[in-house]
Amino acid sequence: MTDALVQEFYSRQVRAEWRRLVKDPYHRLEFATTLHFLDKYLPPHGLALDAGGGPGRYTLELAKKGYDVVLLDATQANLDFAKRMLRRHGMQTRVKQITAGSIVDLSKFSDRTFDAVLCSGGPLSHVLDPHQRERAISELVRVVKPGAPIIVSVIGRLGVLKVILIESQTEIDMPHFKLLCDTGDYLGERGFTACHFFLPEEFRQAFTRPDIQILEMAGLEGISSSHNRQLNQLAKDEKLYKVWLDTHLQTCTHPSVVGISEHMLIVCRKNQAG
Repeated sequence: MTDALVQEFYSRQVRAEWRRLVKDPYHRLEFATTLHFLDKYLPPHGLALDAGGGPGRYTLELAKKGYDVVLLDATQANLDFAKRMLRRHGMQTRVKQITAGSIVDLSKFSDRTFDAVLCSGGPLSHVLDPHQRERAISELVRVVKPGAPIIVSVIGRLGVLKVILIESQTEIDMPHFKLLCDTGDYLGERGFTACHFFLPEEFRQAFTRPDIQILEMAGLEGISSSHNRQLNQLAKDEKLYKVWLDTHLQTCTHPSVVGISEHMLIVCRKNQAG
């Protein structure tokens, strides 16, 4: 049922999700920060898996950077849209496969297939069952080569509580608010689809495994989290905005900043013996 809710939601949100990461400076912050860590940790070339990649915004960027890419997503409308966008930008030959599937089951890919794995924007947050989340992480690790990076982002619980305070205070007196606070689970009752919102320590614990090493965690919106209007206003001054972005990158890995961000990212490396 949860999978069907998520697919139905994103089938209606294809164009909105494509635009989300670039529609204004605040949303571009998530995008730019993710690209910063991709540039920092991805190998110079190779085959990358964009797992749960939606309509292909990161697939396109990886292709532009010279990577061969496989895009996997559970929503067919996303994949159809991604094919059109990749053709429009002349990047279709870089994308070796566009395939429907879930991050919980990557059995169509052999062990140690990819030089890097990206699971960005929150696909892991849409897996509500904790055992299935554990399986998804195991699959992401399985299909990547030893020594290769695994970069995953999720939606943060503390960040979403701030959004509720700012934008939707009537929810605070509703039953789903207590469930969200106590467990991180949201069953898709109002406005958004089924989702598990992570605490930072929970996110780190999920990737604390003997076959991988955690390299870094970051808050993608960082100290700007939930300050949409202020950041968009600041971006009108190019000089000040550049200083602020530098400050953001200097602080986004601080543990307290990771915890309050709307989206959290973790960078791991598969052990050579894995």
